Amino acid sequence: MIVRTRATRLRALDGLRLIAALMVAAYHYGGRDGEVAEAWGSSAKLQFPTLHSWFAYGCLGVHIFFVISGFVICMSGWGRPLRSFFASRASRLLPSYWAAVIVVTAVFALPVVAYEAVSPSDALLNLTMMQQPLGVDRVLGVCWTLWAEVRFYALFAVCVVLPGANRQGIILFCAGWTLASAIAQAANEPLLDLVLMPEYAPFFIGGIGLYLVHRDRRDAYAWGIVGVSWLLGQHYAVAGLWHAPDPDFFSYRTSAGIILVVTLGFAAVAAIALGLLHRVNWRWLTVAGALTYPFYLIHEHLGWVAIKAYHQGLNIPSYATFLLTIATMLLLAWLLNRYVEGSLTPRLRSELSGRR
Repeated sequence: MIVRTRATRLRALDGLRLIAALMVAAYHYGGRDGEVAEAWGSSAKLQFPTLHSWFAYGCLGVHIFFVISGFVICMSGWGRPLRSFFASRASRLLPSYWAAVIVVTAVFALPVVAYEAVSPSDALLNLTMMQQPLGVDRVLGVCWTLWAEVRFYALFAVCVVLPGANRQGIILFCAGWTLASAIAQAANEPLLDLVLMPEYAPFFIGGIGLYLVHRDRRDAYAWGIVGVSWLLGQHYAVAGLWHAPDPDFFSYRTSAGIILVVTLGFAAVAAIALGLLHRVNWRWLTVAGALTYPFYLIHEHLGWVAIKAYHQGLNIPSYATFLLTIATMLLLAWLLNRYVEGSLTPRLRSELSGRR
C-alpha cells in the first residue's frame, strides 16, 4: 500500500477525494442511461425510482476533484524544481492508468462480456493519454478528466513551477488564467478553449486559491480568487448540466441543486484549508485516499460487468448489487494500489527524478 506520510498530511482531503469518487460512481451506476442500462437489464431509473434523481448530481464529483487538484498541485509544486514536479505527477498518474487500460481492454475482449472492446491500435494509443485530443476510442470512460488534469499540470508547470512558485506569481497566474479563459469563451476559438479550458478553469483556480488560504487565512487576494472562481464555477456547472424539465431526459437537475453541490464542494475544501476539520485525522483515510485514483479509473466500465453478473446473473436486488459493485471496485483498486502502484510508482519516480 502506497502511503505518503507527512506531518502536514491533510487526511480530511483524502476522505473528500473518496466521497467525490463515490459520487461519480453513483452517477455512473444509477444516475444516467447508456451502457449501464444494458448491465441492469433496464433503465437505472426503474432500478432506483427515488434515488436516480439524486444520483444524477454525482457527476459534479468531477468538479470537486478539480478543486482538490488545484489545492494539491499548488501544495506539491511549491518549492519544487520542474523535474521533481514532473516526476511526481507522472509517477502518480501512469502506473494505475496503464494497468487500468490493460485490464479493461482484456476484460472487454472476453467472449462472455457483451461490451465492445476498442481496436488493438486504439488500445495501444490509450496508453499515451493522448486519445482524447486525437479523437480515438477511449478504453476508460473517465479518461477525459485526466486530459483536463494533464493540461492543468502543463499550465501550472510552465507558469508557476518553472519560474519558481511564490505567492505573487501564483496570484498573477490565477488572475491571468481567469481573464484569459473568459476571453477564450468570448472569442469562441477552439484552440484557446483547448488550452485554457474555460468550463473547468474556475475549479482548478479555486483550489489554488484555497491553498493560498491554507497558508494564510487572512490573505484577501486568496479569498478573492476563491470567490470569483466559485461564481464562475457555478455558472459553468449550471450551463453544462441544467436543462428545462423534459420527460425525455433521464432525470432533472435543478439549477439550485447544481449550485448547492458546487458550493458544498468549495466549502468542504475551504473547511480543510482553514483547519476546521483537523480532527478528521483517522489513519484509514490515508488508505482511502490511496484507493481513490485506481477506483476512479476502473469503476465505470468494470462496474458494468459486475452489475450484470450480480444483478442479472445472480439475481441480486438492485440496491445490494449497487453496494456489492462498489465493494468489488474498491477491492480491485486495493489490488492495483498494492501490486501495481506499490511496485512501479517509486521506481518510476526515481528514474524520472534522476535518483538512482
